[in-house]
Formats: sequence, structure tokens, C-alpha cells
Amino acid sequence: MKTLFQSNFIAALVGAALMLYAQVSAAPFAQPNWAAAAMSQYVPGEVLVKFKPAAVALVRTASVTTLGHTVLTHMERPGWTHVKLAAGQSVTEALAAYRDDPNVEAVQPNYIYRAARMPSDTQYGQLWAFKNTGQTVTTGTYAPNSGMLGDDMNIEPAWDHITDCSGVVVAVVDSGVNYNQEDLVANMWNGGTNFPNHGWNYVNNNNDPMDLDGHGTHVAGIIGAAGNNAKGSTGVCWRASIMAVRVLDATGSGNDATIIQGIDFAITNGARVISMSLGSDGSFDPAFSNAITTAQANDIVVTVSAGNKAKDNDAAGGAAHYPCNFTQPNLVCVAALDQNYALANFSNWGATSVDVGAPGTNILSSWAGTNASISDSLTSGWTFTGGWAFGSLLLSGGRSIQVLLDPPSFPNGQYNSNADDRARKVFNLNLVGVNVVVLQASAVINVVNGDHFRTGYASAGGDPFAVGGTIVDDTTNTATYPNFAAGAFDISGCISMTCSIGFQLQSGAAAPKDRGLAIAGFSIQTLTLNATTYNTISGTSMATPEVAGLAVMLRAYNPQYTYADTIGAIKNGGRSVAALAGKTTTGKAVDVMSSLAYINPPTGLMATVQ
Repeated sequence: MKTLFQSNFIAALVGAALMLYAQVSAAPFAQPNWAAAAMSQYVPGEVLVKFKPAAVALVRTASVTTLGHTVLTHMERPGWTHVKLAAGQSVTEALAAYRDDPNVEAVQPNYIYRAARMPSDTQYGQLWAFKNTGQTVTTGTYAPNSGMLGDDMNIEPAWDHITDCSGVVVAVVDSGVNYNQEDLVANMWNGGTNFPNHGWNYVNNNNDPMDLDGHGTHVAGIIGAAGNNAKGSTGVCWRASIMAVRVLDATGSGNDATIIQGIDFAITNGARVISMSLGSDGSFDPAFSNAITTAQANDIVVTVSAGNKAKDNDAAGGAAHYPCNFTQPNLVCVAALDQNYALANFSNWGATSVDVGAPGTNILSSWAGTNASISDSLTSGWTFTGGWAFGSLLLSGGRSIQVLLDPPSFPNGQYNSNADDRARKVFNLNLVGVNVVVLQASAVINVVNGDHFRTGYASAGGDPFAVGGTIVDDTTNTATYPNFAAGAFDISGCISMTCSIGFQLQSGAAAPKDRGLAIAGFSIQTLTLNATTYNTISGTSMATPEVAGLAVMLRAYNPQYTYADTIGAIKNGGRSVAALAGKTTTGKAVDVMSSLAYINPPTGLMATVQ
């Protein structure tokens, strides 16, 4: 197992339904109240009746008036009569009464149809994944940030059929969820008195899965941000039941122990879909795989991300990316498409491991709070003891960057034996309202076994490696030269005016030594939680919840669907996309309306020819 440092361093509608009421009688027109009209699938207080051909006009009129109803119009050619009910009578009661009438052939509600719905959410116009008009995503940093008309998930027609998916619990197994966010607060899972904060935190092993990174909140918003509420964005589902399962820490990192427990929590507490936008390259992981198998045994769809290293997950030589490369049939692995429906330049692919593509660039969604950054030039203000020095390195592209070096001759030569070299600097992190502080840096690390490269802090100032300091990482026996490894460390315990952050190189007497250390890209990232922030980011992490949301919608619309039915509809209902041909098992991007309309072909039928 590599050390922590290496693994971390390394109600505005487009249109309104037009309903024409032809009043044959003198009965007053009764308009349904706003709430009932908004929620109902049929017009309250009205039915359509079809009388048998033998029933003459006098008989039809008698059938209606006997019940205290009024004829609104006779539709002669189709043979239906539009009827207004008596005051206070329900449509259900009227249907039963007409079905008992021997003169009636058929009766039904007066169903409502609406123009394809576009929600009133204030930033809906930026959600190209749902409606791609070729618009420019103004907050997008991925190029292209505009695209092609119609290259989207084809979701608006589906919203005419279902927007409420709250009957299906979806577990976001991620960095947690800001359950107070304005677009999520109404759509969180009700965990009762046992789980009052809508889930569980396996990072700290408590019942508060608050997101201290932002990633999980973004994922949750893609799945189920409240729709048509005149705020922010909308999710695939306008109403949802989002279970927050925190398995990744404030730096976005987790491990088997947290993730497997998180999956088990979702299984135990009734999730039918699990969204996991996480992954790692490496060897097959039996414990993680068994957790997916247990989810399969409990009829749970699991959506996972393909990864963001622009590589083939199926290539020989250890290219597998897990959990994407697991082979359980309840798992769907998702690649990312850009606004022109090309494979995103960062997205992994795999003709046998990756199943479908979905929008994954410049995706706007809910966020945990506001971020701020404090950078350092690495040219002054640091206190050195031993072999540390300021310096510069020439990168392969010809650009020079400022670094902290130990030894000053790095990468030539070796660091000293019996060294205890320390570098530190004080930062004022006593910032109003800040909840989380994360140190980020990149480093070339070449230290032999038994020697140590440490990262630490002291909230009261002074030497982070003396009594009272906190060591957040200790790396030994590592050689990354000539590559930098990126690292991130939660230093939220150092929110003070005198936060001293430092690095230590400690070596023993034995020789030979190695090249030593070069540290670059030093910055401090802060997060201040709030309920109103949104963010636009890119990744297969964003494509995955698009598919998770579709799985939730399918299972809400078809409660009898198994995981196999759901995944079959996702794959078979997809749209063929040239960029995914030979890159995924289906060659398709998800298509919400087509998947909703997809009917599994019957099996086991026999035909007899006579």
C-alpha cells in the first residue's frame, strides 16, 4: 500500500395546455383550482361517457340528469359525451356510477395533456444536457462550451409522463450531500429518527453526512435537484428521495472500508439505485466486487464512472479502472460526452467495460458552498532549517516553475544522511464562516526506505513537527521522478490566525540516499457552507448521475422493473452516437424518452401455425 501522501498527491412554462370547453347547457363553467390543476392528470369534476349505439338521445340525457350531471358537449363522430359532475362528486364516484349504467359502453376521466414541459428553474437555460440549443455555458471552463442543437438526453418529452421519482430511493455514495442546499432540501431521503440528516457518514462514523468537498452535492443535484421551483437548476427527477452516504473525505478520497460500508448502508435502508462517481486504477478488488454482488442480490442498479484519464480501461497491462471494470450485470459504467456529443477529451472508454455515454462537460448543478483559494509563490516568507531552499525547475514543455527544494541541487545529487530538514510558513486562516481548509500541492518525491517526507501543521504557529503539531502525511520508500504527484490534505484543524504549514525531510545514517524533494503548486482551498451555491464542472463523475437519475425515473415509472429491466431499458433505449462506437458496449448515449418508452420484448412465446 502506498502512503497517504503518494495516493493523495498521486412558472415559466414554454406553453400551457389548451382545453376547450363547449358549453351546451346553461351550467356555469367551473375551473379547477390552481393546485388541483397542477397536480392532477385529469380535469376534476368532469368525465367522458360513451353510450351504446342503441341508446337514443332521450336515454342518454336521462342517464346524465339522473346522476345530477350536466352535458357540456356531444362529440357526435367519436361518440363521446363530455359531462360535468355534480358539485362535490369525485371523478372516481362518477366512473363507478356510469359503469353500472346498462346504457353506457365506456367511461373515462377527461385526461389532461400539456405542451412539453420546461421547468421554471432560473438556470435551466444553462443545462445543455437536458436541452441543447447550441447555447454557450457561460460558467463552463471546458472547450467547447457550446454545442449542437439536439445533442442532449431528450428528457423534456419524458417530463410530460413523470417528474416525481420520490417513490424510489437513490443513494449518493460520495463525499456526502449538503442537505440544506435550496434545490436539495425538499428532495432528501426521510431517514426517520435514526437518520435525521438523511444518511450516514462513514468518514467520521456519525449520522451527519454533510458534504465538505462539494462533489457529492453536485452529483445529487444532477439526479434530483427540485424542478420547476424557480431556483437554480433541476435534476433528471424534479422530486426525489436522495440518501446521502458520505464515504469520501474533504479532499475527495476514500477507501474500501468506507465505500463498502456505504454500499451496505444503501442496501440495508432500501435504496434501489446507487450512484458512485468514484474509482481507482489498479488490481481487482474482491471486497469491493462482493459489495456490488450483494447489491445485485438485492435488485439494486449501480451506476459508476468510467474515469478521467483519457485511456482504454480494457487495454492490457493493468489499465483497468474499478469499479467500472467489475462485470456484475447490475452495474452500468458511464463515459462522458461533450456539448457536440464527442467523447470528452478526458473520458476513459472501454469496448467491454464502459456501457453508455452521457453529458459530462460544463455541467451546472448544486454545490456545497463557496470556495476560495490562497496561493503562495514559494519565493519568500518561509523559514528553513537544514537543506531546504527556494529554486526553480524547467518543465518538459519549456516552462519554468518556482519550487521548494531539498537538497538545493535537486534533481542532481542526493540529500544528506542524518538530516532533519524543515520548512514552514505561517498563514492567517481565521476566515469568517470557513468550514473546511484543504492544503493542495504537487511534489516530486524520491526518498529511500526508512527515510521520511512529512507534511504537517501547527494551529498556534511555530514548528509543525514539534510537540503540539499535527502530521497529516508521512511518506517513505517512494520515487516519482521525473513526475509530480498531486496531493490534498484536510487541515481544517488549522483554522486560526497563526496556522503554520510545513514539510520535513528526515533521514537515517545509511547510504546511499536519493534525489530528494521538489514541491510546487502550493495552495490552500477553503469551503464555506451555504444553501445557495451552484457550480459548473466536468468529468465522468457528472455523466454518471445523469444515468443514475434515469434509472431512478424508470423504476419510479415502472415499479415492477427489476435491475435487469431497468438496465435493459437504459441500454436499448439509447441513441447511437458515432463517438461511442467501439468505445462502449452499446455505442449509445442515454436517451431518457426512448428508455421510458422502451418495452422489453416478450420471451418464451410459442406460435402454432394452423
